[in-house]
Amino acid sequence: MTNTKPAHQKELFGHPVGLFYLFFAELWERFSFYGMRALLTLYMVNVIFEALAERDFATAAVYASYGSLVYASTVIGGQISDKILGMRNSIFLGGILMAIGHFVLAIENNMAFFLALALIIVGNGFFKPNISTFVGTLYPYGDPKKDSGFTIFYMGINIGGWIAPLLCGWLAYKYGWHYGFGLAGVGMITGLLFFWSGIRKNVFGDRGLPPNEEVMNKKVLGIKQGVLIPILTVLSAPIIAYLLSAYKSLGPEGSFLGDQNIVNIIFKLIAVAILIYLGSIMIKATLDERKKLFVAVLITFFMTIFWGFHELSGSVITLFAARNVELTMMSAAQTNSLNSMFIIILAIPISMMWTYLSKKNKNPRTPYKFGLGLLFAGISFYILAISGASANENGLVPFTYLLLMYFLLSVGELFMSPVGLSKITDLSPKRIVAFMMGVWFLSSAFAFQVVGFIGKQLAIESTDKNIGGFDTLTVYTDGFDLIAKYSIGAGILVLLASPLIKKLMGNVH
Repeated sequence: MTNTKPAHQKELFGHPVGLFYLFFAELWERFSFYGMRALLTLYMVNVIFEALAERDFATAAVYASYGSLVYASTVIGGQISDKILGMRNSIFLGGILMAIGHFVLAIENNMAFFLALALIIVGNGFFKPNISTFVGTLYPYGDPKKDSGFTIFYMGINIGGWIAPLLCGWLAYKYGWHYGFGLAGVGMITGLLFFWSGIRKNVFGDRGLPPNEEVMNKKVLGIKQGVLIPILTVLSAPIIAYLLSAYKSLGPEGSFLGDQNIVNIIFKLIAVAILIYLGSIMIKATLDERKKLFVAVLITFFMTIFWGFHELSGSVITLFAARNVELTMMSAAQTNSLNSMFIIILAIPISMMWTYLSKKNKNPRTPYKFGLGLLFAGISFYILAISGASANENGLVPFTYLLLMYFLLSVGELFMSPVGLSKITDLSPKRIVAFMMGVWFLSSAFAFQVVGFIGKQLAIESTDKNIGGFDTLTVYTDGFDLIAKYSIGAGILVLLASPLIKKLMGNVH
């Protein structure tokens, strides 16, 4: 793979033209992903598990398993791409599987539902890590325009995340769930067509090709690896579908297994294995490496807590919006667009604020940003916790509470998320950077385990499809109050420990 920019690479607005093909490919892929996510919890509660009294519990368990596996799959997909398939093949394989998954969701059948989620999980594993990496290959090593290129690319992610819930939510509300899911599938196909168009016009040069044709053509069980991987990927989908469908607790309440299902156990074992491996690295590391690695682990842990609260937007907060918010101008599914909308509005002002503070030599170090991010998240949930006092006679709270909550949560996200990834690469010893990047991405997978735990605690038991109002209000506001206390407490803890963490980070800002 070359690091120098070829002479034939055309530019647009000072950036490689390939960036804009990837921008639209990712925009439409995120359109499909977030469009489907906006409908998922409501669809499970109202259709898949509608006959169950504990439908909220079942929905929380499946949503958590789906989210965890979606993010964990990127670690495996990224490795296969690096070693065998290359980025182009991986993006096509992933995109096609995700599109099929979205269209299968349009079939009203429980087994089809779990199989569709499984196809989206394995597809996302190949698509998501590779298209982001592909952007980096368009720029020569050390090109100062690379950062602004990624900023443009990430804007595509948020435009997709903003528009999708509005359109898919409207279609689902007006014409039926499956039209909403179908539009998400159309979004995915559109993204692939943009990518394919870029390849046909040769805007990527020789980038993203398999790292080694010999490895691709090497036969295993008499089949070329380049052919065997897609076959094994498709065959893995029914196994993942089974894991998703096995949402019930393995043991009775109060027992050792409690409300744990198979996916919960798998992720607990992964966590133990990671901690043991990190422990062995810590023992062999130098003192300076040990300090920085400890901070990298700490940052990942606090990011997991943040995402665990943030990702409630697709589950508990969507149900709260459906049952207890006096919605104006949008449905409960469409409220999923608010986070991306605020990210688009706030990204540039907050970025300019950091630049201004840097010039004044007052830009806060990473630990302070993380502490403030957790504080903003906590305050956002406190807003929802106190909303109950303003409920009308039907137990519905004003929409402005939800709007303010998403505004504050988005500020918290912009304080934490953009800086975290770069700090992991700076703080990790070079020999384990790839492993630590994998752990960083897994933090989102573990965050969904937090989402599942909270979702189960705030589950409403009822066979009434239209339950809401005062029957559910206190359950949610009490839950949000508890989340606010944990998040604010974590934020204060990080701020108090920041001087010490800063010392451990050494020369890393």
